[in-house]
Amino acid sequence: MSDVLKYEIMEQEISPLCAADISPDLGKQFAFLSGGRGPNGSPIIIFPEYPTFDVLEEQEFHNVLTYLTSVPSVSSTGVGFILVIDRRQDRWASVRGTLLRIAGSFPGNLQLVLVLRPTAFFQRAMSDFFFRFNKDEFKMKVPVIMLSSVTELHSYIDRTQLTKELGGTQEYCHEKWISHRTAIEGFALMVKNTAQTLQSFGTELAETELPNDVEATSNLLTVHTEKKDKMKEDLNIALSQGSRLLESINEPLMKDPDYTMNQDELENLATVQRLLGQLDETETAFDDFWDKHRTKLEQCLQLRHFEQNFREVRAHLDMVYDSVTGFIEVGIIPAHVEHTLIELTNLEERVCEVLDQALALACDADQLIEASHYAVDSILPKSSELRAVCEEIRGILETKKTHLLKAMELHQCLEKASKWCDDGIFLLASQPVDKCQSQDGAESALQDIERYLETANQHKLTDLSGLCRDYESVLTQDFRDQMDKVFQKQLSMQEMFEKRKVSLKKLATKQTRPVQPVAPRPEAIIKPPISSPDDMEKTIEGDVINGNGSKEEMPLQNEDSRHPSVSDEEENFAVLRRHVMNELLETERAYVEELLCVLEGYGAEMDNPAMAHLIPNTLLHKKDVLFGNMPEIYQFHKKTFLCELETYTDYPELVGRCFLERMTDLQIYEKYCQNKPRSESLWRQCSDCAFFQECQKKLEHKLGLDSYLLKPVQRITKYQLLLKELLKYSKGCEGEHYLQEALSSILGILKAVNDSMHLIAITGYEGNLGDLGRLMMQGSFSVWTEHKKGHVKVKDLARFKPMQRHLFLHEKALLFCKKREENGEGYEKAPSYSFKHLLNMSAVGITENPKGDNKKFEIWCNSREEVYIVQASTPEIKTAWVNEIRKVLTGQLNAYREASQQKSSDPTSQLTPTGLNQSPFKTTLKKGEEKKTEPTADHNFTEAVHPVDASEKNDGYSSAEDPMNSDPEDEGGRKLSPGRYVVVADHDKSGTQELTVKSGDTVQLVREGDDGRWFVHNLRTDKEGWVPAANLLTLIGESKSSQSLDSSEGSGSGNLSTSSSCSETYTSFSDIKA
Repeated sequence: MSDVLKYEIMEQEISPLCAADISPDLGKQFAFLSGGRGPNGSPIIIFPEYPTFDVLEEQEFHNVLTYLTSVPSVSSTGVGFILVIDRRQDRWASVRGTLLRIAGSFPGNLQLVLVLRPTAFFQRAMSDFFFRFNKDEFKMKVPVIMLSSVTELHSYIDRTQLTKELGGTQEYCHEKWISHRTAIEGFALMVKNTAQTLQSFGTELAETELPNDVEATSNLLTVHTEKKDKMKEDLNIALSQGSRLLESINEPLMKDPDYTMNQDELENLATVQRLLGQLDETETAFDDFWDKHRTKLEQCLQLRHFEQNFREVRAHLDMVYDSVTGFIEVGIIPAHVEHTLIELTNLEERVCEVLDQALALACDADQLIEASHYAVDSILPKSSELRAVCEEIRGILETKKTHLLKAMELHQCLEKASKWCDDGIFLLASQPVDKCQSQDGAESALQDIERYLETANQHKLTDLSGLCRDYESVLTQDFRDQMDKVFQKQLSMQEMFEKRKVSLKKLATKQTRPVQPVAPRPEAIIKPPISSPDDMEKTIEGDVINGNGSKEEMPLQNEDSRHPSVSDEEENFAVLRRHVMNELLETERAYVEELLCVLEGYGAEMDNPAMAHLIPNTLLHKKDVLFGNMPEIYQFHKKTFLCELETYTDYPELVGRCFLERMTDLQIYEKYCQNKPRSESLWRQCSDCAFFQECQKKLEHKLGLDSYLLKPVQRITKYQLLLKELLKYSKGCEGEHYLQEALSSILGILKAVNDSMHLIAITGYEGNLGDLGRLMMQGSFSVWTEHKKGHVKVKDLARFKPMQRHLFLHEKALLFCKKREENGEGYEKAPSYSFKHLLNMSAVGITENPKGDNKKFEIWCNSREEVYIVQASTPEIKTAWVNEIRKVLTGQLNAYREASQQKSSDPTSQLTPTGLNQSPFKTTLKKGEEKKTEPTADHNFTEAVHPVDASEKNDGYSSAEDPMNSDPEDEGGRKLSPGRYVVVADHDKSGTQELTVKSGDTVQLVREGDDGRWFVHNLRTDKEGWVPAANLLTLIGESKSSQSLDSSEGSGSGNLSTSSSCSETYTSFSDIKA
């Protein structure tokens, strides 16, 4: 055997051949295992007749014989193989070549070689001869028997162990045999690979280090589970394949129960069963190992979750611990105890959530320990730590809550006592003094007081030192001050009650007697001064209730004229003022807290990165739009206004000073209100977003943010209501005028806020609205226009539909705009105004009552070349506008006169040019009215009224002398004084302070009111009182005669204007030049 062949054989021994590897060689069937056995169990290899046996390659021959000898069991191959060589149809040369090849390369042990020699006579003779003389040539150590027929063969091997070709009974299919062998070997290889893979995976699992975090552990468990599932899938495939192979081997038995398997089939069956058994054992062992490994990984994951949760909960506990220990419950302001307790309760709710989480985690740890977790030594200390910290935090919370509840109890006790005192004072103030003059009334009032005093034990503080002992732990200096204040209040109230009881007892026991009416002496009648209408309400000194007077001592009094004493009245008003002041302070504190809550709960959260994912794009970077200048408002009220208001707690009648001092600061509300439409629009776009809902949930607000954004608007309007209440109860007090001025200023701010909301809605005006001066009034009117162009006069009067215009009156100009309603809701529905026209106030005049319509007035300029007939919705609105325009024009006149007087006093100044002889007022009187000259209260000058004929169709003008052109020396340097006016409409008084006047009366103006009324002195009746300014249409007060001044540009003379009704016309002074 050559070295190459030996090497190849060695390689084959190292790597056993498989049927699949030499399937083509086996398919040639030049040798096969039939499955038969010799008498001693030797496997039989049959070499059937194969004509091309001589041409077989040595490698093919060697591979087939090597494989065939490796198939039977080791015990069978140890006995040796029996070779049956069938050469009955062949020649001696073929027999010789087969024996030589077998002798040279048969890989196994041989026991016997049986040769069926050729049957042809010649060939048989040759085989006998050559075999006999050349036996040693084959070099076989086993006997080689030449057989002449199959009958002789049957004497060596039983027929049942031979195939039908050799006269036996054994059934044999070579293709099926190759198929079985291929399947068995493939299955065996699969079992081997599966076992090796499982072994490798088991080694990998055993050597895997457990991760230290949740994510890595979870990923590792997922990866290992996926690998396990894949291997289980391969294992199931192998088991399924083995089961099918087993069924194939048993197929003959299934078809024929009497079928007897040959030895090779039995060995194949045993092999497959053995492999299936190995697979089952491998699967069971792997499942056990996997269960342990999975349990360990799951426990590791549980441990990592526990450790992660422990770190988070521990951090929360630390934060909670800091919050609880840092919560200040000492030094609490008594009025804030309830608020502080609410804060502690809210904190306790948040703390309990964290504590519940911690205790739940501790329970999870207990479950892990009970489940025999491998890391008990690590879990147990953490569980104990959680419980210990929770107990400590609960103890601190309980201590602080107990402390606060004690403070709350003291606060409620003080509040109850204080309220009892207030109720007592209110009882005294509310007792009708006039009814107490009778015996029954006094007794009833006395019974009310006695019943009230019976409740003292339930509310009154009795033992100050005992109270201090009981509440020593919470008794701060603030509480001590409040206790002293309440005790002092109780003493004061007790003293008041005692005085009242003494007075009432006197009245209740007094014996009344009839009083004869006596006519008062003239000197007994006290005439109140005329200078002040309020002085008419002064009461007669003396207090019947307090015993300072009696019916006998006051014969001028009857039941209708009795009034409470000054002291009782002042006491009642003082109580009511304190109530209003308390409401002002309490609502101010609540307002500041609400602003802070909004700014922290919503505004600060907009900058919180944790909430960024909830904020919609529409809301991004819109914090200033949404909240406007609310932070500025909060800082002003928190740091300034609230502190200053609290300084007036005991002096509510003087709080008007505080408002006046901070009136400029309160104008910040105008900016907030101007931004409100933008804020409202932004809110409507984002109101349903998750960010606002989450913030509202955290704040536990029942109302949305929009309700809190309205708070500043509501607050600035609340001030005027509170000031009105204070003013009502502060008549005659030192600070009454401060309250009146503060109320007027607040109303002015509200008006400015309201006007500014309209101003910002003006569109189309190219100039700067700020250059037009302060906005004085604004409102909607019907407007007709009349333009005189040359000899043609174009009218747009009542026969045409009027224009609807919204007028804005500034100090320097009057704007005409068209109102346009917008679609939407809330502030989005606010109108806008399209700018149409502008009149300069320095170039206009007015006519108050054109055509006798009490709702119309005229605004004209350029010598009435442009006339605007304006109709208001009510006469009151028209009067208010005319008065305001009058103020503007009068202000311009006064400014001009002051400038003229200054120039006249300057020796170097020039006289006014004659072309400027215009009068500041044009006055049109009733037709047929005669001249009247009346002396004024000031004897420094004389004034007169001239008759003027009025004609509706006459628009002519006449010149007049301008008093401004008079020499200042002629007037002796006299200052202007309030003017005189002619009454052109009767007026009957409707109140005690009003004055009755008749048409034609001349009145002297004393002062102007804010409600469209003037306080005047009637020169005919020598009486004073209030009359509507609209009834005084003829101004004669500041010139020597009734003269006219028109503002026509370049006009050298003024012309008297006429009208069909009694009207008064005012002009401007733009063209009067010094």
